[in-house]
Amino acid sequence: VELLPEPEALGLLALMLHAEARRPARRDGAGRYVPLGEQDVARWSRPLIAEADAVLQRAQALGMIGRFQLEAAVQSAHAARRHLGHSDWPAIVTLYDALLALTGSPVVAVNRAAALAEIETPAMGLAALDAIAADPRIAEYQPYWAARAALLARLGDRERADQAYQLAIGLEADPALRDFLESRRAALSAP
Repeated sequence: VELLPEPEALGLLALMLHAEARRPARRDGAGRYVPLGEQDVARWSRPLIAEADAVLQRAQALGMIGRFQLEAAVQSAHAARRHLGHSDWPAIVTLYDALLALTGSPVVAVNRAAALAEIETPAMGLAALDAIAADPRIAEYQPYWAARAALLARLGDRERADQAYQLAIGLEADPALRDFLESRRAALSAP
């Protein structure tokens, strides 16, 4: 960034700072995976988040929006949970819309579907996942199957949620994340 202070370099730096700010909260004391929505915001680094937001504002002031800036802005909207008590889901969906228009990425489409379920309904999030189901790039993308399983579970469709969790678990290499998915799958059969 010091050598080339252009908007996307700044956006990437902001994204990296946001990721690092939440790193201590991604695992609990026993090393178990903690999803973003369940992370203890007190474990997030406030100085790193403030630095990330300042860098992102610097990038935006240059007047050229790009992928890394949009991704950093999504992370900033999640970091708003420190103040609001919840992520800024409407802003997140809007940012994902812009990112999807820019990239056409199925990864972005999966994240957008999950965010859409937060501001609308799980059924709308699932419909957004269904709209990209034929894309071969997501056939072996674990977060697609995990998101699908979680939304199906929220809708009470335990059988299809179980199948989706099974696929997500089979695609996950990280033991902590696999354990997390297995615990979510086991919860399907709990009364």
